Amino acid sequence: MNLIHLAAQAISLAGGTFAHAAEAAGAEGGVEVVAPFVFLFAVFLMAVFVGYYVIWNVTPALHSPLMALTNGISSVIIVGALLAAGLAASAWAIGFGFLAVTLASVNIFGGFLVTYRMLSMFKSKKKA
Repeated sequence: MNLIHLAAQAISLAGGTFAHAAEAAGAEGGVEVVAPFVFLFAVFLMAVFVGYYVIWNVTPALHSPLMALTNGISSVIIVGALLAAGLAASAWAIGFGFLAVTLASVNIFGGFLVTYRMLSMFKSKKKA
């Protein structure tokens, strides 16, 4: 199967899920449906706060493994950004996809640089 075809199927299934949930909630009477944007924005805000408190409460001994995990997460973000930019139907989506790829790339390369410098501090220095 083609990757674009799979992405189109995923988008149509997600849209169908929201539509089905709205119909089911409306059929029960009196239940309001939250717009998908509001729901996803709330999840994003919670992730920002949790991420902030997790990062600032990390002990220095766990900094290198955390950087490695951050680099792995950023690589997944790059894959999603490439898909968003490649399957884009508008110039805005292409622009935001390019911005996401650029920022995630800076994060990955900076993380590798910081990890390399931290690990080089633990190498023994040979006397000449």
